[in-house]
Amino acid sequence: MDIPSIFSAFGLSASAGLNAYIPLLVIALLGRFTELVTLDKPWDTLTNWWIIGLLLVLSVIEFFADKIPAVNHINDAIQTIVRPAAGAIVFAASAQAITDINPILSLAAGLLVAGGVHAAKAGAIRPAVTASTGGTGNVVVSILEDIISTILSILAVIIPVIVGIFLVFFGSWVIWWLWRRANRKLVEEAEQSSK
Repeated sequence: MDIPSIFSAFGLSASAGLNAYIPLLVIALLGRFTELVTLDKPWDTLTNWWIIGLLLVLSVIEFFADKIPAVNHINDAIQTIVRPAAGAIVFAASAQAITDINPILSLAAGLLVAGGVHAAKAGAIRPAVTASTGGTGNVVVSILEDIISTILSILAVIIPVIVGIFLVFFGSWVIWWLWRRANRKLVEEAEQSSK
């Protein structure tokens, strides 16, 4: 098993959970113009000019849709299907060098990673930002998500071990944050019931 490729696959699929099109576009452009990414069939289709153009258009649409109040909620609902699918594609495409992994398992892993990141973003982080800022913080958070998705996608290809370490720390932080939030609710409920 090729450990850097697996870290790269996880990093790209996690990135797809934040923005579906950025990691696909990174893989497509790097596959088209560099030797950093070599895509085998059928994933080499990503390097087709029509696909690159489509990914650019979809990236622009998602960028602006995610910045407009109310439209961003519709976008997140649509992306609930698109982001996990994009995660499955980038995981399978980047893990192609790993001969030990079944393609179905690669697709499933990418689907779960991107879906998990999207669920955390759309189900916990964005609602907390909306509630605490009255929705005004969503644009800033959306821009940060796009920046993180871009950096994570590029680093996942160039230095995948760093991405693996980052994902372990980030995953641990998310688990700790959710645990702390759940405990805080339990304490508040216990305090209210004792009054």
